[in-house]
Amino acid sequence: MPLPGRSLTSILLRREGELLLFDCGEGTQVSLRRLNLRWKKISVIFISHTHADHVTGIPGILMLSSQVDRDDPLYIIGPPRIKEYVEASRRILDMYINYEIVVKEIFDETIVYKGSGYKVRSLPLKHSKPCMGFTVEEEMRPGIFLPENAASLGVPRGPLWSELQAGSSVKLDSGRLVKPGEVMGPKRKGRKFSFITDTSFVPGVSDFVKESDLLICEGMFGEDLLEDAKDKRHLTARQAATIARNASVKRLGLIHYSPRYTERELKKLLHQARELFPNSFLTRDLQTLTLPLHE
Repeated sequence: MPLPGRSLTSILLRREGELLLFDCGEGTQVSLRRLNLRWKKISVIFISHTHADHVTGIPGILMLSSQVDRDDPLYIIGPPRIKEYVEASRRILDMYINYEIVVKEIFDETIVYKGSGYKVRSLPLKHSKPCMGFTVEEEMRPGIFLPENAASLGVPRGPLWSELQAGSSVKLDSGRLVKPGEVMGPKRKGRKFSFITDTSFVPGVSDFVKESDLLICEGMFGEDLLEDAKDKRHLTARQAATIARNASVKRLGLIHYSPRYTERELKKLLHQARELFPNSFLTRDLQTLTLPLHE
């Protein structure tokens, strides 16, 4: 439940100006305004499951997006019944919508969305109703341009360098053909972001989020409430850390805490996670993180 200073679940990923929203708890539009973000740049809303605390912010986002000039469609991707929820909200609230909304329901492990230079995958989780985890994986990036190689091959500085960096071969005045591979370093790995919430412990999740630069994962309970976590099909902070450790992720951000924990008591969850995975942290409202490029 929302608490003062602790809003409901929502993660915003910004990549080269494009915005991807993961879950949309009540009041998400307020947070977007506080961050002064251009919400019309949201391309897709990915919904883990249709429990109220993860979807009740959608109507506000839909109506908010009608207040700006939006040409591109808004995609909403989630488990069964998300389409029914969106359509019922639009009908009952008599929404004014001046752009296209495309709703896609997903059921299994698959690629659910492809953007420019990245793809989003889904994984079925184990909760009290159909629930999905998501990863965003960038494609391999070109290697670093090596100017000394270009110079040694007789490629003059200027437009030809740009063409080589863009992946095109160039022909010199001498007739020689220079290929990008001769002046570029090895390709670099893209970044990976993963979002897992509202699920029992599923060992296969570690394979799904493997080598993520950032894993945002629920750590709802402390280990003393392990049985409660099992009954309610949620994760403990220690289980989240186990997933992160087994997956060799770089950073683990805990989210979706039980309201029984005060701000001071959240340190208990963090401590239990760090016992297994030291590079764990507590996520906070309006917190901003940067995922650096791989060199």
